[in-house]
Amino acid sequence: MTELLKERYSRQYIEHLATVVKQHYSLLDMDAFTAAILDDNWPRRELKDRMHYIAVCLHRYIPMNYPESIDLLKNVAPSFSGFEAMVFPDFVETYGMEHWDESIAALEYFTRFSSSEFSVRPFIIQDSKRMMVQMLEWSLNESEHVRRLASEGCRPRLPWAMALPEFKKFPQPILPVLENLKQDSSLYVRRSVANNLNDIAKDNPQVTLDVVECWIGEHADTDWLVKHASRTLLKKGNPQVLALFGFSNQETMVPNIHLSQNSCVIGESIEFNFEVVSNADDLGKTRIEYAIDFVKANGKTSKKIFKVSEGVVNSTTKHCTKKHSFKQLSTRTHYAGEHCLTVIVNGVEKNSQVFELVGSD
Repeated sequence: MTELLKERYSRQYIEHLATVVKQHYSLLDMDAFTAAILDDNWPRRELKDRMHYIAVCLHRYIPMNYPESIDLLKNVAPSFSGFEAMVFPDFVETYGMEHWDESIAALEYFTRFSSSEFSVRPFIIQDSKRMMVQMLEWSLNESEHVRRLASEGCRPRLPWAMALPEFKKFPQPILPVLENLKQDSSLYVRRSVANNLNDIAKDNPQVTLDVVECWIGEHADTDWLVKHASRTLLKKGNPQVLALFGFSNQETMVPNIHLSQNSCVIGESIEFNFEVVSNADDLGKTRIEYAIDFVKANGKTSKKIFKVSEGVVNSTTKHCTKKHSFKQLSTRTHYAGEHCLTVIVNGVEKNSQVFELVGSD
């Protein structure tokens, strides 16, 4: 069984944290600190709640003023890495909002060991103009981790984090930061830029389209970036972005969709195949997807699109075979009912087939 992420904050981890803190703060009662964290509520705490609660206990058992606490934690942080070390930026977010200069310097330091992408966001909400000046400065930092923070921290819709309503409405202050990073030497950073633009596309598609049109063709790295940034627009079949990437709306057909069965049990898979046919000399650059209208708990449906293939097809016909699993996932719960499978070619729905999803009993 896959380990839950929250279990990475194990007793062993907490005891190691106590040991390292003790090395820099001799007055720490290690047993009391560990017991306070691993209290009766600990098993019920989820990932971010555990992260935050550890920061709360650090504050409780290190009775110093804020600048002194930060200096201490700066000595502790290098012994930790990965998302678990987001405990230190969480401490800044929780206790440092009234200490701007010390907190921003701490977030820049701590992000090198994990990421301050969650904890920088309350500072953006508090004073977006001041913070975006800082993000622009960070975008020129020598550390790829700090440069990534400049982009990742201001994503309008960063997963698991508080949204940035101001930037969802008006994302233009983000663009100078992304401009600085579009040809960054680090893929880690460029991927963040792409994800930021993809976030922007969900609320302001034309802003992302304008950036894509301006950047495309500049450099191979940037071409990859803008393609990744356009994934939501491509899935939505946006004509402008499809044209930018050479997916013309030529005359194509999908005469039939052949399902391996007319019904599928939840937890199992359904196979299907189809042919994309062109009346032209060849299909050319072709993007093929399929969509499933999933039945939700309330009986309504929600469409989800999945990629089949993309590339140049030097023939008039392309045969495709796929298998789709209806295994229950943490990100999607399947419900019985009539589902619809649709084949999409270059953003245009071509043919559909219905099938029944039934309970496993």
